[in-house]
Amino acid sequence: MAQLQQKLELALLNLDKLTLRSTLDEYHFADIGQALAEFEPKEALPLISMFSLGDRAKVFSYLPPYLQADVAALMKRHKLAALFSRMDADERADLYNDLDEEQRAMVLPGLAQAEREDLRKLSSYAEGTAGAIMTSDYATLKEHWLVSRALKQLRLEAPDKETIYQTYVIDGQRRLLGTVSLRELILASPDTQVRELMRTEVVSVSVDESQEQAAKQIRHYDLLALPVVDEVQKLVGIVTYDDAMDAAVEEATEDAQKSASVGKLDETVDRVSIWELYRKRVMWLVLLVFGAMFSGAGIAHFEDTIASHVALVFFLPLLIGSGGNAGSQAAALMVRALATGEVDKNDWSKLFARELLVGLALGLTMAAAVYSVGVFRGGPDVAMIVSMSMIIIVLVGSLVGLSLPFLLNKMKMDPATASGPLVATIADVSGVLVYFGLASMVLGL
Repeated sequence: MAQLQQKLELALLNLDKLTLRSTLDEYHFADIGQALAEFEPKEALPLISMFSLGDRAKVFSYLPPYLQADVAALMKRHKLAALFSRMDADERADLYNDLDEEQRAMVLPGLAQAEREDLRKLSSYAEGTAGAIMTSDYATLKEHWLVSRALKQLRLEAPDKETIYQTYVIDGQRRLLGTVSLRELILASPDTQVRELMRTEVVSVSVDESQEQAAKQIRHYDLLALPVVDEVQKLVGIVTYDDAMDAAVEEATEDAQKSASVGKLDETVDRVSIWELYRKRVMWLVLLVFGAMFSGAGIAHFEDTIASHVALVFFLPLLIGSGGNAGSQAAALMVRALATGEVDKNDWSKLFARELLVGLALGLTMAAAVYSVGVFRGGPDVAMIVSMSMIIIVLVGSLVGLSLPFLLNKMKMDPATASGPLVATIADVSGVLVYFGLASMVLGL
């Protein structure tokens, strides 16, 4: 990547199209887009402008969204309109949504009427839905066509379509009737009708369904593309495998941020402002501070017990840390399982029974590991208290970690917020109460 960066810098310094052309032949468009992301918009624009229009559109599609918007803001109206006309429909809609009103007004007059209508339609769907990531560049056939006509039509449409490996059969009202693969068309007799080849059990997704659900269906049914239909089953677009992968990465990133009790970031970590980072993190941290105060209140309540047996304090971080770790493990497993569809809210009771056994086994194992340390630090009584507390705390932490994602899912909230700090805070409070409560009972204080 460093070598590619140097070549681009050299081409920029000399405004050398020949060097740039050889670079394009040597590297993939994705690599060039990644290298251009290291340039400032004013530097990236002249480099992009040296490409042919077709290559410019391909390179542009691999730029990060923030750089696309910044470079577009520097482009002249006719050049921006020309770029829009050569971009794929879904990528064009994404860029259009990132432009301000003035830039949008500049772009639209330079597009053909059909392109303008398609752009407005694709950019109108809510973020996070299948409609927002679908493309209108798909091929369609009619059921009464012969295979010879179907193949001729595909040859004409192929240059402008994102994929022709799977073709969709529609009626006069654009209702989805079935699907047929290019392989089936090639192998069939030329005088065979499309209706004889098409599969009518079509997997599809509603235009308002979440992009996460679209990605799940593509993965589950091993599809190259997933048809998107409206409320009356009219075909309005397709979600391709590569766009589904991008959506899955976006969802995974958002879940990872939420699992650490951080709100969704609108930009990459290296570009987000200090104020935005502060704002996204401070709310949960303040709430967790108040949650941790319950731990402090519990410790204060058992001051006499602690004063009489100072050795108990040695094991407190170990116990509550173990409960938090066990809870975070269980929460992470359940959040991912809910996200991928491996389990649903109706599986809670079965999984709770299993986690009860697993948590008990984990607690017994960890209790055995700390018993000898307890004898050494505080004697047999303290060792027994620590061991019993370890079993209960790990068990409680595991069950809380498993149950919270299900509870949040039932409340129509994102289960990812149950991971990390939230589970750890609950485990801390319950750990303090269990440990010192048990110590008071055993020691008679």
